[in-house]
Parts: sequence; C-alpha cells; structure tokens
Amino acid sequence: MSLKDLLQIDIPLIQAPMAGVQLHELAAAVSNTGALGSLPCAMLDATGLERELTALRSKTDKPFNLNFFCHTPAQPEAEREAGWRAALAPYYAELGIDPASIPSGPGRQPFSAELAEVLERFKPAVVSFHFGLPAPELLQRVKATGAKVLSSATTVEEAIWLEQNGADAIIAQGLEAGGHRGMFLTDDITSQLGTFALLPQVVAAVKVPVIAAGGIADADGVRAAMSLGANGVQIGTAYLCTPQASTSAIHRAALQSPAARHTALTNLFSGRPARGIVNRVMRELGPISKVAPGFPLATAAITPLRSKAESQGSGDFTPLWSGQNASGCKPIDASELTLELAQGFTR
Repeated sequence: MSLKDLLQIDIPLIQAPMAGVQLHELAAAVSNTGALGSLPCAMLDATGLERELTALRSKTDKPFNLNFFCHTPAQPEAEREAGWRAALAPYYAELGIDPASIPSGPGRQPFSAELAEVLERFKPAVVSFHFGLPAPELLQRVKATGAKVLSSATTVEEAIWLEQNGADAIIAQGLEAGGHRGMFLTDDITSQLGTFALLPQVVAAVKVPVIAAGGIADADGVRAAMSLGANGVQIGTAYLCTPQASTSAIHRAALQSPAARHTALTNLFSGRPARGIVNRVMRELGPISKVAPGFPLATAAITPLRSKAESQGSGDFTPLWSGQNASGCKPIDASELTLELAQGFTR
C-alpha cells in the first residue's frame, strides 16, 4: 500500500512534529494543503491535548498526526543533579540566578492511559511515537481508534523491531535530523547513520512503508529520498520560519544566520541527544555532558538560564533545534512551502 493510501493524504509529505516551536496552526496549514500536518503532544497534558485537538479540528477536516514520546523517564539521582547544578553554577552567578530557587522537575511525560482516553474520544487518523512504541496495552488502545501508527527508527535494528511490534510505517530518521534522536534500542551515538545511508538499508529490511527524515530541505532532497526507495518524506526544520510556527525571534534569527551551518547533537537541554545550532553553553560545556541528568531531568536546571538570557535577547542557553540543512528554512506561508516541497514528487 502506498503511503498516500495508508494515511489518506494527497502529498506523501509529513510535517515533523516539533514540540516547543509549534502547535495546531502549523499542523492545520500543512494538512489543508494535502500533506500530513503534525501536532507535537510531548509537552501537553490531557487538558492541553484536548484544547489543541479542538482547535485543530476547527481549522481542518483533513487527516493529521499526533506525536507522543514513549520514553521511560530517568530516575532522579541527588548526586548527579548536584553535579549538574555545579556545572551550571558559574552561569547562575553571571545572570544573577539563585540556584536554591530552581525546582527539580520531571519535564516531558511519556504517553499514558490518560492521553489514550483523549485519543479514544477524538479518533485521529495518525498517531506517531518517538523513542519506540508504548506498552502493548496502550498501543492496542491507539490502534483500536482506527489510527495508523508511525514511529522513528535510527538504525536498521530499530526499524525491524518497530515492524515486528506493530508500526504501520517507519520514519527512517537520519543523523542530520533536528531535535531529539528517536534512538531507543541503543544509546550509542556511533550507531547513528546519515539519512541516505540509513534509508535504503531500512527499505531493504522491512515491508511497511518507509518515510525519510533528516537533512531534506527542498524539492531536490525530496526527489533524492524517493529515488532511494522512500515512500514519503518527513520535514521539520524548513517549517521553523513559517508564520504558523511559534519559533521565537531568537531562534528564527539563528536559523537564518551563518550559525545554522554548525549544528551538533547535545544532551545539555534535556538529557538526551538532540540536534541544535551550536551556541555558547554547548561550546563551553561541550555538547555532550557526562554530568547532565538523564532525559528529561536535565531540563529543570537549565531552563532559568534560558529564560533570563532570552529576556536579554540572547540564545546562549536556548535549545536552537535545527537539522544540518537549514537552507530551506524560509519565512513563507506553510502551505506555500509544502507545495514547493511537493514538486520533488513529480518527475
């Protein structure tokens, strides 16, 4: 079955869900153009999800994708938290932040029975997951709504696992992709492949449709992915400067500057590898820190630094998520951008 038939869309393009920089406005614009818009749900509780879904349904009657994280949250460790705060202490002093005033927090929550209840009421066409798949009983509840299930694979082994455990299609997430790595069978970064190395290997290993993601920024990139066997593409970074995205002014400026040419995987902002534009804190602490707490516990201690610096017009402590190819990130309407990208599907 083609991806268009599976997902009931006209253009086999998925707008990548990007938590923190978009909500329903971007998803609606992309879906109304004939592709698949996505709503990132990892930072929404059940009430927030219901609110966003109601707004999204008011703006489109086309299929859309709801994306959830399905990680196992790291357990708090007092010694590691203390080490992390000690590493950030010079920055607290510089910006006049009292470390004692900073609460610990759980950060992003994984998919849950409470969220499944919301899906059962709204019955979305597509649900996608990052970091594998939820527990079998939760996955069954999602499938019982009639939703097609997608998930990200960063290795061939992960793709095979996803097919064997119920994914209807697989997103082959290359190393170039912005935001969090979807890796879940390993935490070894050396296992991560570039999109055009990973894609044909995943296509050869599974029977379900495969969606290419990572470094695809224009119609030529779409065409290249399709020539390597992809059934569709997922694109995120290119949408970050559209008016429908909620990307901050600081983040937009970075994406449209020469700084966007240098990205790196970092665990400083959440505790898990994610690709963003290299900024001051990444340069000075190193993008990967051994003292940062596990996902998503690293977020609490660095958030006050981000907030204070942003209030002064600085992105020194901001996760400036971006893929390795930000050249297609343009301040044009999301529907116009989608149609430009869709030209890559025509010969």
